[in-house]
Amino acid sequence: MAQELAGKVAAITGAASGIGLECARILIGAGARVVLIDRAEEALSKASVELGDQAIPLRIDLTDPLSMHAMMPQLLEKAGQLDIFHANAGAYVGGEVLGGDPDAWDRMLNLNINAMFRSIHAVLPHMVERKSGDIIVTSSIAGLVPVVWEPIYTASKHAVQAFVHTLRRQVAKHGLRVGAVAPGPVVTALIKDWPKAKVEEEMAAGGLMQPVEVAEAVLFMLTRPRNVTIRDLVILPQSNDL
Repeated sequence: MAQELAGKVAAITGAASGIGLECARILIGAGARVVLIDRAEEALSKASVELGDQAIPLRIDLTDPLSMHAMMPQLLEKAGQLDIFHANAGAYVGGEVLGGDPDAWDRMLNLNINAMFRSIHAVLPHMVERKSGDIIVTSSIAGLVPVVWEPIYTASKHAVQAFVHTLRRQVAKHGLRVGAVAPGPVVTALIKDWPKAKVEEEMAAGGLMQPVEVAEAVLFMLTRPRNVTIRDLVILPQSNDL
């Protein structure tokens, strides 16, 4: 029997747009209250108004240690508890290493890896104390299959996968579930630096997914019976050959 989300509180990072916004929408539709965590204040305000009373905006810059330190206390003040944490915020840098920008790599790696580690570390004590909780991480097919076009991004998602698999085994004894959703290319701001011709080619060939399709996969993961963990859920466009 599927687990119900009514009465649950979820928090999603990077929730003001893209996959995060669609996940918030679908979890609210399933009965949860959702804390929208993002650093883009205007987009965050717009998203919370759009989603209604069950959406709780929380402006946090995950790359700022002081802001990050305030995340969990503010979250509990606003929502009272936390049942589901979706570490979704991320950035993308593609292209060849030769000619790449190491400073851009550092910014991406800090958000995709360090900020994700820190955000999950922040919510663990509360979940462990309650002996229940779900942690979902937005990974990528690039975390399982090295993608030649995006070596630094691929490396960041391999780190994500390693963390998810080891953390899952550490916290299972506390009643927590940890899993990764690993989509192929999705139509979000993350692919804004793809060459225009590549985007048009992929769109025409059906090689891109919509954020709502990822959100539906996340909902599936969260609604499995408590004795079932979806460790990795890979979703790809039909035309993708990875």
